[in-house]
Amino acid sequence: MSRFIETRATARFQVKKVAVLGAGVMGAQIAAHLVNVKVPVVLFDLPAKEGPKNGIVTKAVEGLKKLKPSPLGVPEDAALIQQANYEEHLEQLRDCDLIIEAIAERMDWKLDLYKKIAPFVNPNAIVASNTSGLSITKLSEALPEAIKPRFCGIHFFNPPRYMTLVELINTPTTAPEVLDQLEAFVTSGLGKGVVRAHDTPNFVANRVGIAGMLATMKEVENFGLTFDVVDDLTGKKLGRASSGTFRTADVVGLDTMTHVIKTLQDNLSIETDPFYESFDTPVVLKKLLELGQLGQKTKAGFYKKVGRDVLRFDLAGQDYVPGGQKADEVYGRMLKKPAAERLKLLRNAEGPQGQFLWAILRNGFHYAAVHLATIAESARDVDQAMRWGFGMKQGPFELWQEAGWLEVARMVQEDIDAGKALSKAPLPEWVFKGPVAEAGGVHTAEGSWSAAAGKFIPRRELPVYERQLFPEALLGESLPDFKTAGKTLHEDDAIRLWTLDDEVVIASIKTKMHAISPDVAEGLAMAVEMAEKDYQAMVVWSGDEPFSAGADLQAMLPAFMIAGVSAVEGAEQELQNTMLRLRYAGVPVVSAIRGLALGGGCELAVHSARRVAHMESYIGLVEVGVGLVPGAGGLAYIARRAAENMAQSTSKDVLPFLTEGFSAAAMAKVGTSALESRKLGFLLESDVIVPHKDELLFLALNEAKAMARGGWRAPHKRLFPVAGRSGIATIKAQLVNMRDGGFISAHDFHIASLIAGVVCGGDVDAGALVSEEYLMAMERKAFCSLIEHPKTQERILGMLNTGKPVRN
Repeated sequence: MSRFIETRATARFQVKKVAVLGAGVMGAQIAAHLVNVKVPVVLFDLPAKEGPKNGIVTKAVEGLKKLKPSPLGVPEDAALIQQANYEEHLEQLRDCDLIIEAIAERMDWKLDLYKKIAPFVNPNAIVASNTSGLSITKLSEALPEAIKPRFCGIHFFNPPRYMTLVELINTPTTAPEVLDQLEAFVTSGLGKGVVRAHDTPNFVANRVGIAGMLATMKEVENFGLTFDVVDDLTGKKLGRASSGTFRTADVVGLDTMTHVIKTLQDNLSIETDPFYESFDTPVVLKKLLELGQLGQKTKAGFYKKVGRDVLRFDLAGQDYVPGGQKADEVYGRMLKKPAAERLKLLRNAEGPQGQFLWAILRNGFHYAAVHLATIAESARDVDQAMRWGFGMKQGPFELWQEAGWLEVARMVQEDIDAGKALSKAPLPEWVFKGPVAEAGGVHTAEGSWSAAAGKFIPRRELPVYERQLFPEALLGESLPDFKTAGKTLHEDDAIRLWTLDDEVVIASIKTKMHAISPDVAEGLAMAVEMAEKDYQAMVVWSGDEPFSAGADLQAMLPAFMIAGVSAVEGAEQELQNTMLRLRYAGVPVVSAIRGLALGGGCELAVHSARRVAHMESYIGLVEVGVGLVPGAGGLAYIARRAAENMAQSTSKDVLPFLTEGFSAAAMAKVGTSALESRKLGFLLESDVIVPHKDELLFLALNEAKAMARGGWRAPHKRLFPVAGRSGIATIKAQLVNMRDGGFISAHDFHIASLIAGVVCGGDVDAGALVSEEYLMAMERKAFCSLIEHPKTQERILGMLNTGKPVRN
């Protein structure tokens, strides 16, 4: 991907190298993510008092390899982070185009560091502070006049690799083009969603989100609920992060959360925030801090894991007690109702759990409305911040608007008047009168409501956003919808074939989890025919995750029950034929991958001419989890790639090149990033890895057109050498040791032996030449023998019934 990001203000803002100052939790992980997206980075910290001067940074970089979830795409890329200290290496700052300061949240320390680095800052570099709430304007006052126009705040959310949100905060002296340049780089280069925040305490997401968490904790006390019940209510059921409230606090770190709360307490007052009285640090949080229980980092916080049991903290007894209690099912059913009905049911609920849910939603609406004018340019920024920074499916204004703007406003104001809310502050006048009331909400086709400007404001039109053909839309916005955009060429329940430009056919799978059913396979074959006849290329892309979770087992089972294994063999052969049709198509076929590409989804990807994959793509052949072998050409692909890799070396033995692929299929390895998926062989060096999910289609279309215009032709069908019976014997000897050592079951051994048989080409001499069709016939035979096996049937039914693999 190009390092050059176009902006209006300047032809190019070139980020050749980034310096991150501070090798703490956030600084080290920001450096790791820069490495993930191929941006050279130097990580600074204080010189160590003992041992090598870079000791502090070295320890931080080593620590990255152990963190879960991993901040690195592949652990060995930690070595790409250049290490430095402030005593010996400040000269290296001169080569950096972006300097991100991420030291501890102490104003005096930050100001001292700025004075130290100022003489070494490149005249064109942007300097940004990754603070979670300190005043950016106050920080800027310590900088020389020459640096002030290129200084701003940049607030990454933890963990920075996975969290979409980055807040950018300007000062009165920040040059507008600097924020445009940085937004373009952070969006396209780092794959983030940018919200521009005003320089107010805790900015947008933490201001609304932490106030919301404090309000939730206060209501928990009011209604006498336990942490586990609250997390069950405030997780996925409420359309929020699955970790709920208290588990999220444990993950963030109770010390970190307390610091953010303290920022609110120290920088706000009852005069500046009418909710100030609800910002007291909760008693339970104080007690946990006193006990040194800081959450996940100390292995105990609101929760503590003992063996397989999860215990919850009990404030009364000041000890941990058995957890795992669930909310009443009636509220789970209420939360599935349409928004308007849902909120009315909760408001009128008689039980404490329902009353609690209404209270936290009402408090969220109330707080966001009262503060919109001061913390953000528009309601769009608040809703995007809560989606991207706190894992909500909808921001507070979206839910309010969906449930009926004026009716919800009336309910909230009634509660305020009745003294049930956290503050007596009334809802602002714009809620009830004027353009918002007339439009039925804050998000419209015209734009989103700016309480400060008193009008609807459209999205920023930076050139970088032209790369997002279908950006993530908020409720009420009239952005293009991939489900109806362009010209439809064919559509049924399984797939939509369409085009945006009359040059490329786009195939969008519509099935649940984008499973590859016989109808999907038929649709893909139809897309190839259309593309060959009237278009230049074909792209397989869907506007939502996953790319594909694999072949549709549920669609296959009825045929198996009625007609037996012959029906399955026929379906498998059709699927294999589709894969070969894609591989040898007369036009380039590009798979645009995002999220899971498992089993048949992986096979669809590897049989495409090229892959364009989002950084968070998880690719693998996982069929052994349901007691099967890959059956749509996955094993044939592994054998062919081994032969191709051998051909590029001086070796004449294919077996060493087969090891990685065999192990990936036999152990159901899934790449935990696009980078690791490449290491496993499911992506090639020629494939494109994309940092931003919403740029995927744009880049896939460009790639497909470039291939077509470059005179792309399908590969020749070739025979290739396999490892043969001697390769099978070598692999099986290792499998016997694993089985006898108790590492794999007898059925695992049986499945792995069948995989070895296929990838080695069966009972033939080492080096014998075979075709893809020959190996696919072996795949089908192995697949069909397993589907009749009782232990495989146990695994399939277990997965379909529980969604979890059965070990037998």
